[in-house]
Amino acid sequence: MHGFASEARIHRRLIDTLYVDAMVLADEARSYFDEGGREERETLDPLARVSFSCESLKVTTRLMHIIAWLLTQRAVDAGELQARDALDPSRRLGPAPVSDAAAILAMPPQAQALIASSTELYRRVARLDDAQADQHVMESPARSMFDRLATAF
Repeated sequence: MHGFASEARIHRRLIDTLYVDAMVLADEARSYFDEGGREERETLDPLARVSFSCESLKVTTRLMHIIAWLLTQRAVDAGELQARDALDPSRRLGPAPVSDAAAILAMPPQAQALIASSTELYRRVARLDDAQADQHVMESPARSMFDRLATAF
């Protein structure tokens, strides 16, 4: 049982760290795309300006999917939601919009960095989401019952 508690603490710390990373990145993206990036966007040609706006929405979408997934994990850790309920498709990590590599290369450096950061953070969380789903599929009913008993006492 000690291993289960230790694993739960590590999971909680990982989720908390990812949540802070996502919130900081969301704040940086909002600040840049709503304020600082306006001047840079205006220097782009019209088609690149449209791409710039689309990429800002893609960054926001990635981050909102990440944050929603992390809040679900926090609810599970707090006992507000059953782990099996977190595996419902509506609570899993939503699909990430794909960015066009050529369009990204035409972006200002700070926009490129935000796009890359949001994509990498999404990949990290997607690996956790996939691993969690795989673990649940592989988990035996007896193991599930043992885990519930361990948390009850």
